[in-house]
Amino acid sequence: MASFGHYIKTEREKREWTQTEFGAKIGINTSAISRIENGSQKFSKSKLKKLSELFQTDIQIVTDLFFADKFARESFKYKCSESIFKVAEETAFYIKNENSTQGKLEL
Repeated sequence: MASFGHYIKTEREKREWTQTEFGAKIGINTSAISRIENGSQKFSKSKLKKLSELFQTDIQIVTDLFFADKFARESFKYKCSESIFKVAEETAFYIKNENSTQGKLEL
């Protein structure tokens, strides 16, 4: 996947919706849709559920794509090495295990 904006454009075009039609469905004006698709404007996290409904896609897939794009852009912006993705994966695994461990009570 090239970017979250590219994902939106591809899915919109599969449905043969114009930017205006898609914008009306999701509640964003046409010029903002154009900027989102070309990557010069961010998509609102608050609209992810609506987006998943419109595209008939699982919310987890849409959320993962959204945050993967956000993380990749931030790591590029700060000139992180490619090892950042492995470190992030390990950190996410650690946090997930920490959170599940903290929920256990020992009697």
